[in-house]
Amino acid sequence: MRDLFGVVMLFGIYSLLTAALFMDLDAVDVAFTEAAVGAGVSTILLLSSLRLVGRHEKPHKHNPLLPLIVVGLTGAALIYGVSDAPLVGDPNAPAHQHVAPRYLNEGPQETGIPNVVTAVLASYRGYDTLGETVVVFTAGLAVLLLLGVTGTARQRDFGSDDDRKVQRQVVKTLIPYIMLFALYVQFHGDFGAGGGFQAGVIFAVGFVLYDLVFGHAHSRKVLPAQHLIRFGALGVLIYGGVGLYSLLVGKNFLDYTALAQDPVHGQHIGILLVELGVGLAVFSVITLIYSTFANRKVAQ
Repeated sequence: MRDLFGVVMLFGIYSLLTAALFMDLDAVDVAFTEAAVGAGVSTILLLSSLRLVGRHEKPHKHNPLLPLIVVGLTGAALIYGVSDAPLVGDPNAPAHQHVAPRYLNEGPQETGIPNVVTAVLASYRGYDTLGETVVVFTAGLAVLLLLGVTGTARQRDFGSDDDRKVQRQVVKTLIPYIMLFALYVQFHGDFGAGGGFQAGVIFAVGFVLYDLVFGHAHSRKVLPAQHLIRFGALGVLIYGGVGLYSLLVGKNFLDYTALAQDPVHGQHIGILLVELGVGLAVFSVITLIYSTFANRKVAQ
């Protein structure tokens, strides 16, 4: 397809269908993330990019035969590779016989967290999640270095004055509930689906919605871009600070038992802090990337 708008819409639909597939497989946390990030924020960011580069892709001068052959060979290799993979849901699959039984059987007692997904991501695999948080923060820095945050805020026009009044009234009603739901997802992720990543995305969506309807100038007054940079850095520091504290008291890096005398209580505190760091980093980076794209002037 040469129409990039159509490509973005197809990506959004694909992500939404993938989220439904994850729900059917009882992977609620993954479905939550796919719906919020893949079908939601990613679509908004791609549309913001299209405003800068144009809707239609320029025709290529090279022969498409070579890319077609590469894609065909890659697809054949993937099909051959998954032919030996176990069936979906097979209880005898290696993934279900390795460390998964230990997490499922001993995770609730060791961490005191009912949601095993949160326990794995924030505790057992906490070092890896710290790396992911740093990657998200680095992506925000890369966008800042490439595009910057300066420029003249533009005023959007989505219809007549009456239309804008209706839009603003609806958004004023929705945003408090969006923020409240984000707080619920942030601090209820250890009991149900959610956590810092999903909550950060929902917080960002609330500010993006405000920016779309009220304009970038008003959005900058509510939350300046400089604050977003600081929030992102604070999120990474909170996460890393928990690990450094555990080292200083003689424990392993990111060993949450150093935070309290009761190991389970320490796990609760540690997971709460690192999830807060993840939420801050994700919220600030996503909002900052959108703000950077939205504030760029369209090339003539």
